[in-house]
Amino acid sequence: MLNGLAGKTAVLTGAGSGFGLECMRIGAKAGMRLVLVDVQADALAKAAEQARSLGAKQVMACKVDVSDAQAMEKLAAEVQATLGAPHFVFNNAGVGGGGLLWEQSVRDWEWVLGVNLWGVIHGVRLFTPMMLEAARQDPNWQGHIVNTASMAGLLAPPNMGVYNVSKHAVVSLTETLYQDLRLVTDQVHCSVLCPYFVPTGIAHSERNRPDVVNPQGITTSQKIARAMSQKAVSSGKVTAQDIASKVFAAMADNQFYIFSHPHALGNVKARMDDILEMNNPTDAFADRPEVGEQLRAALRASPTA
Repeated sequence: MLNGLAGKTAVLTGAGSGFGLECMRIGAKAGMRLVLVDVQADALAKAAEQARSLGAKQVMACKVDVSDAQAMEKLAAEVQATLGAPHFVFNNAGVGGGGLLWEQSVRDWEWVLGVNLWGVIHGVRLFTPMMLEAARQDPNWQGHIVNTASMAGLLAPPNMGVYNVSKHAVVSLTETLYQDLRLVTDQVHCSVLCPYFVPTGIAHSERNRPDVVNPQGITTSQKIARAMSQKAVSSGKVTAQDIASKVFAAMADNQFYIFSHPHALGNVKARMDDILEMNNPTDAFADRPEVGEQLRAALRASPTA
């Protein structure tokens, strides 16, 4: 599948940092045509400059909010007109979000779901038809879509509800996409990436939120969620570069599920066992009771909890 990457076209959202940036580097070194998409202009410009210096055959740098339907439609039209159907689409842009479910504002929900879910929806609805048409015209044409979800899309960690909801939806969307594609083609494939805690920019994604929230205006649970996320992400030992390599290897093998930390699947199995045996959900802190006690104490002491 991945033999002869040179000259192939890839669209990468969230290309200015994290997984998107590392996938860009692999593609650039292979001599691909790259469409780099990010909402942060300075990070995007640096990524585009680096892509050219690494050997990308052609680079389009597009400042786009992936949650914006019209902006994504314009992007897709530009890609089609300039480069034709992309061989690879990485729907990777994502933001973090946490706190108790009932403390999330409408704007919290709209922002996280807008980027994490609607960004993927737009990427799938706009680029898949192009890829299918290219496949119809050429029996040797091959394409692959990778949607970035999270281990939070297979679990339900507490105090992360808005993020969990967005990532569960991406897993479901991509599993359905896999089945839908199998109905109509053998030439276009897809994968879902479910990383655990990996050092990327997601723990500081509030920097790109359009309606910036005053830190003093967020709730105790949101402050705790942000601090825990930043600590967990920054302490991760598996790098974004490691994950990008896994992604390209998975595409070569037509592997659907891509995990950064396979050992975390034990928690997924526990969740599935609870469902199959109709047990109440297992305590998320069963193996770290001291962390659970600290979180409960902090939240129960808060007047907003």
